[in-house]
Amino acid sequence: MMDQDAAPVILIDDDRDLLKATAQTLELAGFAVSAFSAPVEALAHLDAGFAGVVVSDIRMPRIDGLQLFDRVLKVDQDIPVILVTGHGDIAMAVKAIRDGVYDFITKPFAADRLVQSVRRAAEKRRLVMENRALRDAAEQARDGLPLIGQTPAMERLRRTLRQIADTDVDVLVTGETGSGKEVVASLLHRWSRRAKGNFVALNCGTLPDTVIESELFGHEAGAFTGAQKKRIGRIEHASGGTLFLDEIESMPPSTQIQMLRVLEMREVTPLGTNEIRPVDLRVVAAAKVDLGDPSQRGKFREDLYYRLNVVTISIPPLRERRDDVALLFGYFTERAASRFRRPTPVVPASVVRHLREHDWPGNVRELAHFAERFVLGLEDIAETAKAGPVSPDMPLPERMERYEASVIRETLDHHDGDVRRTIEALGIPRKTFYDKLQRHGIVRSDFSR
Repeated sequence: MMDQDAAPVILIDDDRDLLKATAQTLELAGFAVSAFSAPVEALAHLDAGFAGVVVSDIRMPRIDGLQLFDRVLKVDQDIPVILVTGHGDIAMAVKAIRDGVYDFITKPFAADRLVQSVRRAAEKRRLVMENRALRDAAEQARDGLPLIGQTPAMERLRRTLRQIADTDVDVLVTGETGSGKEVVASLLHRWSRRAKGNFVALNCGTLPDTVIESELFGHEAGAFTGAQKKRIGRIEHASGGTLFLDEIESMPPSTQIQMLRVLEMREVTPLGTNEIRPVDLRVVAAAKVDLGDPSQRGKFREDLYYRLNVVTISIPPLRERRDDVALLFGYFTERAASRFRRPTPVVPASVVRHLREHDWPGNVRELAHFAERFVLGLEDIAETAKAGPVSPDMPLPERMERYEASVIRETLDHHDGDVRRTIEALGIPRKTFYDKLQRHGIVRSDFSR
């Protein structure tokens, strides 16, 4: 059985007997060989993502080895090509090597000579592919993506996004607050053919029931009290692009019915008119709960869930990929240092312990805010890091103070620093809220997105 990690080799020779024998030699050496008797067939299986080596005879009808090499260069100039010839043409070998051929082997050759050459070429190709992957990760980091990570879960997530980005299917994204659901939606838009269209985002949980229909579907002047002029809705504005509906579980039942029709018919009727307007859009919806679970779905329509659930992407919480925390923290601290024009601080052991032991309920967003406050040297973060886990010997009043400060920070983070929503969630008067901010040294603006 072939090793799944075996380096791939594309082998080309018009002599079928020699082709079979050489393929067996390379397979016994542990390579995954794809053998072709015609260069055209081999080229059809080659692209810039090919992670292996090309081995080809030179003397072949129609397309010889040197012409094949030229075509491989156009696909990817870093793919190693090894040419084999039965004619000891020194001038040809010199020219081939000068043009970039990895190796030139003259028949007859010892099996070990070919195997060693392919092995070295495969190692070179592996390093090239690894460096490209690192450059891609750095490019993503420059874009500010919280999908940075080396854990298998994040690698699968990025691979899935690449695979479905240009398919135009509607997507349901699930994940906890701060895990990066809007970033996933934005990437699906940017990596698709819709990238030139609008990316329109709407948080269904932040709009009153009386406003959300007008925001989504638009309205004509005079459609209701206060509608003084015509307004294009978010759905129509997203035509040609992508509509992102965050916290869709909060969408009112009446609006869900209308949204189901939009998804099925790809048309919208603004309030105050009977005019039906076609829309060409992709819908990416996000939910903090599992809409497939009736106990969590609540009043969310089952038929709308199944209509949205063409493809579901689940973003793992940060506590389930702890190996990525240090990597993300390093990126966020460097970004914050650049943004605030501060030197990147040395990370003390106490902060390392906090990174390792904290559960990060606010996920990547919480970690990013923590990194910013660390770079700014804010006292509350320093004290949190110094303290580490709460000691069993700590007096109850101090424990309560720490717990209260933690709850306020997490609630602010959850609501992106919005005072009204934070106060409502905490259930305390506004004055009490501000008093507690001052007592705990919490800066509300640090939590604003």
